[in-house]
Amino acid sequence: MDLLALADFNLVARHGGFGKAARATGRPKATLSRRVAELEAALQLRLFERGARTLKLTEEGRSLYERTARLLTELDETAAAITSGAEKPRGRLRISAPLLLSQTAMGKIAAGFALKYPDVRLEITTEDRAVDMIEEGYDLVIRVNPAPDESLIGRAFLHDRLVVVARPDLARPSGGQPVPGVVRGGGDKETWNVVNSEGSAKITIDPVLVLSSLIMVRDAVRAGVGAARLPISLVSHDIVNGTLKHCGDIEGSEIALWALYPSRRLLSARVSAFLDFLKQAFPKGAPEELAGYIGG
Repeated sequence: MDLLALADFNLVARHGGFGKAARATGRPKATLSRRVAELEAALQLRLFERGARTLKLTEEGRSLYERTARLLTELDETAAAITSGAEKPRGRLRISAPLLLSQTAMGKIAAGFALKYPDVRLEITTEDRAVDMIEEGYDLVIRVNPAPDESLIGRAFLHDRLVVVARPDLARPSGGQPVPGVVRGGGDKETWNVVNSEGSAKITIDPVLVLSSLIMVRDAVRAGVGAARLPISLVSHDIVNGTLKHCGDIEGSEIALWALYPSRRLLSARVSAFLDFLKQAFPKGAPEELAGYIGG
């Protein structure tokens, strides 16, 4: 594939027309049109629908643009870095992060990164769903216990685990009755497999309060509504100061947070810098380090 033709195609797609692209760059309109036509011939695909006054990407053209625009930008940045003798992170960096991490730590992490790399325009959005990095234009995604994905690579940078906590004065029902619980999500009775110093046990929970945020769940447990299972990082300060009692760990509840990026693209200086910054923020990848961001 002719990279020059591909670059001209991206130029036209970004500006929305041959004339606009020519005026913005000072390139001859005829040259841009010829290069795009050559690319279409080489690929045996129509990349633009050409009307009398309009130019619109075809479905194939849109797909090609979405998958190559960032790659060409990164190639330009790499060439510029080599020419200048140093690869300095710059440009836009879009990241998707899960809700709890965003609420507890990402504000401070983002601020520190922005101060260290002022030429990077960092954008972080909160998404608990598995976003499509390519289609939605993200450079990096942070996911909790992600399923294997052949199109993504990355590293686990933080670990956590779920524990059962309750107010010390919460009375446990007698006669095998379910324990009142505060849960995130569904409201049906459920059983928790809990491991503590006394061994393992099954606790039946009757959800008396269903909330959509783990921060909300923690606050409700602090108020004495019931027991809850929460990340140890979120409640470690409460356990230390006696606000909440640690009743045990949820069996097999290890949590890993992964920073992922597409394996088919060059790793930009921006992404590399953010990965290194995460490593500095969580050098051991331990829950206690995240708890430090959360505070009391």
